[in-house]
Amino acid sequence: MDDTVKSVFLAWENKAETILHVISNKYEELVSKSLNSGWMNVVVNVDGDDGSKNPNGIFINKLEELPMIICDLNRKCSEDNVVVGYVMKPSREQDFAKRGAFPLNPTKNGLIFLPLTFDLPMLNQLKKVDIVIHKATDEISSIERSSSCDSNVIYTTRMQELQRYIGELPDCCVIDPFKNIFPVVDRLKIQEILLGLATLKTESQYKIRGAYFLKVVNFEDVQLKQRLHEAKLSLPSIVKPQVACGVADAHSMAIVFKAADFIGLSVPLPAVVQEYVDHSSTLFKMYVLGKEVFYAVKKSTPNADVLRKSSEENGFKPLLFDSLKSLPIDGSKDKEQPDLDIGLITDAATYLRTVLDLTIFGFDVVIQEGTHDHVIVDVNYLPSFKEVSNDQAIPAFWDAIRMKYHYEKGCPCLVCICV
Repeated sequence: MDDTVKSVFLAWENKAETILHVISNKYEELVSKSLNSGWMNVVVNVDGDDGSKNPNGIFINKLEELPMIICDLNRKCSEDNVVVGYVMKPSREQDFAKRGAFPLNPTKNGLIFLPLTFDLPMLNQLKKVDIVIHKATDEISSIERSSSCDSNVIYTTRMQELQRYIGELPDCCVIDPFKNIFPVVDRLKIQEILLGLATLKTESQYKIRGAYFLKVVNFEDVQLKQRLHEAKLSLPSIVKPQVACGVADAHSMAIVFKAADFIGLSVPLPAVVQEYVDHSSTLFKMYVLGKEVFYAVKKSTPNADVLRKSSEENGFKPLLFDSLKSLPIDGSKDKEQPDLDIGLITDAATYLRTVLDLTIFGFDVVIQEGTHDHVIVDVNYLPSFKEVSNDQAIPAFWDAIRMKYHYEKGCPCLVCICV
């Protein structure tokens, strides 16, 4: 221990106040020497107040408490620092953390990120944060439908606990309020919201719209063919469950080529029949981070004539797939990428951000061959935006969070970062 103290002092130019030393209480001799080293010490595995009177040490019971200690110390560096508590499933949290999105040390715009854990009392943690960011769509246990056909989202026990405690802290800013993400869970509601794009005033020569759609509660409906025609839907069409996420079969879909094949179709009901757009096998994934819009280009499904030929070889049977695993991709390399009107997309992103009242979300766009309509085919909450480079995405992510915080606190300059 003595040699270690000397070595560390030399390495840190004798700035003992910058050194945080963490040690287990079971090493009694080391603890004693550490407390006299001049460092700031955190002693783990201390029950009760045994050593809390020692001015040289901070005593905690669990190692999981350490991020809160570091957070408190960093927060004291500036009155402008804002603490963001985040809770996500481990794999998603790791993806964000690997990109440097969740630093404990303050970002350039004064954010400190604190992992929230259910291994500690949640209310105590929430009292230390100014903002809570979550991915609640990963925490849906079931979705129930009322007689009015509205969706009632049932979250996991731990997410319900988080909601309950947030409700006890009215000053806590949430990105985003749970009620705001309900439309993203329901494909029918999203389609209805996208109808509002028709009123959008843009300078583009092209149109941006949602796909034509029809809600179906019974594939045996004898009027289904007529209803498809009235909804401007031709075949092939893509059939999706109305529930967009959070349940096992939310991504079980089908492309149907004949009206007769709706009968007995193995897609969960109620379902949404959606226009299949010929789009040169190109999908644009849009990422909205506050007022910033980024996009990535991805290979997509072939045009209808290619699908129809493939279906003909298979007896015109519906093409069944899981959109997360087995989406039929066009692998040809001779397709010309259609031109994306980013101004038009930005106008649509502003509209959706306003209507949905979401801070960070994504939507998928295809460009229809012939008309060049920009057609939004999907909307999702808090995407990973992993296709966007870190040096662009992460600062925009931080700015979006800070801007939302100032908006909720009534800052008069909503578009700036007031630090």
